[in-house]
Amino acid sequence: MPSASRLPSAATLGRALVQDARLCRPSPLRPITATSFAPLRNTTSALPRPAIFRACQRRPFSLTSRRRLATHDDSFNPADIERESDQVDVCIVGGGPAGLSAAIRLKQLANDAGNEDFRVLLLEKAGELGDHIVSGNVVEPSALDELLPNWNDPENPDRYEHITPATTDRMRFLTKSYSIPIPAPPQMNNHGNYIISLNQFTKWLGERAEEIGVEIYPGFAASEVLYNADGSVKGVATNDLGISRSGKPKDSFERGMEFHARVTLLAEGCHGSLTKQVTKKFDLRRDSQPQTYGLGIKEVWEIDPAKFEKGLVAHSLGYPLPADTYGGGWMYHFGENLVSIGLVVGLDYPNPWLAPYGEFQKMKHHPMYAKYLEGGKCISYGARTLNEGGFQSIPKCAFPGGALIGDTAGFLNVPKIKGTHTAMRSGMLAAEAAFSALRESDDSSPVFLYDYEDKLRSSSIWKELKEVRNMRPSFHSPLKLYGGIMYSGLEAYILKGRVPWTIKHAGTDHGATKLAADCPKIEYPKPDGKISFDILTSVSRTGTNHEEDQPCHLHVEDWDKHAELEYPKYQGVENRFCPAGVYEYVEDESKPLGVRFQINSQNCVHCKTCDIKVPDQDITWRTPQGGEGPKYVMT
Repeated sequence: MPSASRLPSAATLGRALVQDARLCRPSPLRPITATSFAPLRNTTSALPRPAIFRACQRRPFSLTSRRRLATHDDSFNPADIERESDQVDVCIVGGGPAGLSAAIRLKQLANDAGNEDFRVLLLEKAGELGDHIVSGNVVEPSALDELLPNWNDPENPDRYEHITPATTDRMRFLTKSYSIPIPAPPQMNNHGNYIISLNQFTKWLGERAEEIGVEIYPGFAASEVLYNADGSVKGVATNDLGISRSGKPKDSFERGMEFHARVTLLAEGCHGSLTKQVTKKFDLRRDSQPQTYGLGIKEVWEIDPAKFEKGLVAHSLGYPLPADTYGGGWMYHFGENLVSIGLVVGLDYPNPWLAPYGEFQKMKHHPMYAKYLEGGKCISYGARTLNEGGFQSIPKCAFPGGALIGDTAGFLNVPKIKGTHTAMRSGMLAAEAAFSALRESDDSSPVFLYDYEDKLRSSSIWKELKEVRNMRPSFHSPLKLYGGIMYSGLEAYILKGRVPWTIKHAGTDHGATKLAADCPKIEYPKPDGKISFDILTSVSRTGTNHEEDQPCHLHVEDWDKHAELEYPKYQGVENRFCPAGVYEYVEDESKPLGVRFQINSQNCVHCKTCDIKVPDQDITWRTPQGGEGPKYVMT
């Protein structure tokens, strides 16, 4: 009999199980055929993609013991098949800056303590790390300096090189034809900050995480929270594969996998689907105001070198948005002749005729932006929602068995227009609290991260969000747009949050939507194909892809009932708020309304706008198969 010292550990067996599963994955899906509902990826505009994690693009397992050949029996229930499971110390859901920072910090602590077998596993629904990441982004490096002090050291061969120091700040108020210089609040001073592609940065951060021992599995779409008998979180499960659109198993059916952990950290980004589950179960919003959101729409351009102003950071307020809509534009010059340009539209806008995508296309034709874009080439497009509620909308972030970190908790500093540093810092704080709690508790008791809540309240995150808490909601107070601008200036320069009041948010974003009959109709000009583009052309630049024969991940219980509820009141608001052309009403004389509601889910870029903004709240965004969705480049 072999000695105990030569027997493989449970951690080793777990790693082998998942590694074997990874090696059995099928090839990535080919691009879907070109139709009006499923745009092809524009391969001519795609930039070279790094090889990191490419072997792990898709999540499927092909282990014989876990596979069932479909019998197409109506009585088939996937739950009757037991899922494989793996036990780890900490499971992190989401491979963005918060999740990766938490993972790195955990392994730093474990390795320093001599516990190299401490397992930190990170699940990412995208086919590659960074594929679903889109952001402005002018990063404040304070958290990165703390996590990886030599990240920018010239002597470090693994330093992050794709940075452009911010050199010039500009702030403008736009009318239809003019741009008026206005003072920027001190929070927007970018001295010492860097313009980056967060998509690129996330890939680099993932490399650093793997080097230190973090187990990273892209293409694993966590779709379900698992609970212990005492109600604490036990871990997560990935979704099943090989289910047809009708809900029946296909020949390729494979059951999902469970990942059990003493601590589960949710780092899903804005409006995460698992975050919604735990928020409801543990009533995490009981002491906070409703979250309010913005939709960020972005393009990356390659422009004429003669027009390039490296390090320029420009922001705008006003045109094209109406006075009752919060938002603003940006333009950052980075890399070599690259420009990041975008618009954020607050999703508490009232007019259902407004289309954020259409507003963005209009904005690019303003002289402030058009003079740079003329003669250039758009190479990338993306869209994602972001939390704008700030301090008063932060939920309880710890729950039995886990915690919320990063933008899924809502740590974006809206006046500063930055959230990467707060996301990373929250991940690091949660990691420290988790490692301490695991060392002090026994295996039989649930882990609660009390220290995480305390660390948050004494951190720079809390301080800076509390200081600016009244600025965003002032725009939807009786002060309105111009009063909000003046009050925000007063807060930024003088008050700095040292007031006894906290302005409340007006309500939910979906509840802010007025009836179409009560609002002026907005007509958008036809795109010129040079500076502005139709929506399917833009979607083709995202590389998004979903297998067609699977249950629709944009869940609407009854499509006809949805149309009866929404269309008479809002006249197709879904078609306008979606930045990817997913929703439409098609003429159909057989329907009582004369139109048929249609979901083109292949176009989805996972922005989550529909789940937030639909007035009757009957669209639920769920995770599709792992590895699907956009494949962003340079966003």
